[in-house]
Amino acid sequence: RMPAAFPWPLPAARIRDMVRTSELYYITDRHQLVSESISDRVQQAIRAGVEWVQIREKDLATRALLNLVQGAVSAAKGSATGARVVLNDRVDVALAASAAGVHLGARSLPVEVVRKIAPPDFVIGVSCHSLAEALAAEAGGADYVVIGPIYATPSKLQYGPPLGLTKLREVTGRIKIPVFALGGISLDRVKACIQQGAAGIAGIRIFQDCPSVEDRVRELRARLLP
Repeated sequence: RMPAAFPWPLPAARIRDMVRTSELYYITDRHQLVSESISDRVQQAIRAGVEWVQIREKDLATRALLNLVQGAVSAAKGSATGARVVLNDRVDVALAASAAGVHLGARSLPVEVVRKIAPPDFVIGVSCHSLAEALAAEAGGADYVVIGPIYATPSKLQYGPPLGLTKLREVTGRIKIPVFALGGISLDRVKACIQQGAAGIAGIRIFQDCPSVEDRVRELRARLLP
């Protein structure tokens, strides 16, 4: 787990040490769930062993969002993997809920601004869709990036053609902070992303389009074995 606090800026080797190899990064979307609440799915994912949960419920009222994040943070505190809960965009709620950090998009506050107002141990991730964006995020002080879409996926059509594994390799080879691969990641594609230098895989459907998160995590771990 990350220490309670660390100096900023971090040396490159220390940044890389934040993330172990082949970590699982669950991004939530309660609208895609049918038979259970998003709170239940998040807690199941944490118990199953995912290392990261990004609460991405942009249309949820602030108080309900705070309750959801607080519940996730509480569950993460006792998790075997030391799961980190980050909140999409809402720096204020992330701080109020004692979340590990925040995940920023193109319309969010700039990384540099968040770094100035957040505690030194606050994790900042950034969504990127190109090498240029990933380089800018790293230069601004991001702790990690999520890059995609790597493969074609309906939810990412607005970002154009998929980047592919070659571009993923280019990004992981050029920046020193951890890179998570996103977009169209299926069980059969997980290992290829790790082989291109990704620190782990991120997704919504891969963790939600399954009856059991525990079984899905076991399947993912099996695919990631040498």
